[in-house]
Amino acid sequence: MNIALIGYGKMGKMIAALAPERNHTIGQVVDAGDPIDPIATCDVAIDFSTPKAALGNIKNAISLGVPIISGTTGWTDQFEEAKLFCEEHGGAFLYASNFSIGVNIFFKLNRQLAQYMQSIEGYRISMEEVHHTQKTDAPSGTAITLAEDIIDRSRYTKWQLGTADEDGIAISSKREGNVPGIHTVAYTGDIDEITIRHEAFNRKGFALGAIIAAEWIIGKRGVFSMEDVLDIN
Repeated sequence: MNIALIGYGKMGKMIAALAPERNHTIGQVVDAGDPIDPIATCDVAIDFSTPKAALGNIKNAISLGVPIISGTTGWTDQFEEAKLFCEEHGGAFLYASNFSIGVNIFFKLNRQLAQYMQSIEGYRISMEEVHHTQKTDAPSGTAITLAEDIIDRSRYTKWQLGTADEDGIAISSKREGNVPGIHTVAYTGDIDEITIRHEAFNRKGFALGAIIAAEWIIGKRGVFSMEDVLDIN
């Protein structure tokens, strides 16, 4: 598989390092300001760029007939536009706020727990995410996914950074050292607390998951998620 990398930060470099282990090559690297047209020679594109560039990168890849995997966070208020564009042009697009296999199992557990707890009174939901100091968006895209999945299955109507109203899920964001990522969801009552937690030990899992998603999307058309890749719908 010949991969185009859009964005060449930490994640792009790690994908480039791991790809040969799975017998793939990096055919093109497109960084900020570079023309994107050369990716047309590649089998698939993986985008870890910036929130401002993400939607344009997705549309450009689809227009060139290249399936695209996007792990860029902070732009998903435009997700429906990307989805519609992909469907109208018969393209293939997969977005995940986190490509770690473990995190996507964690997403599934979070949804199931929210479903179980929706009729149980006396618990207040809160979340905490911890990342390295170079991460600029807060809360993390992973935390937002966790919160929105809970909102879809509970009385809560929104998430809020820091403190929260009665109908809001409070998310605490911390930036410390070189932490790859820790996410905790807590249901706290007067007599006990239920907590689920995921901790990444390094970034390799994120990059490997993106490559696995890229392998999976070849030959497909539509808009997908990691649930499709892992068959845990």
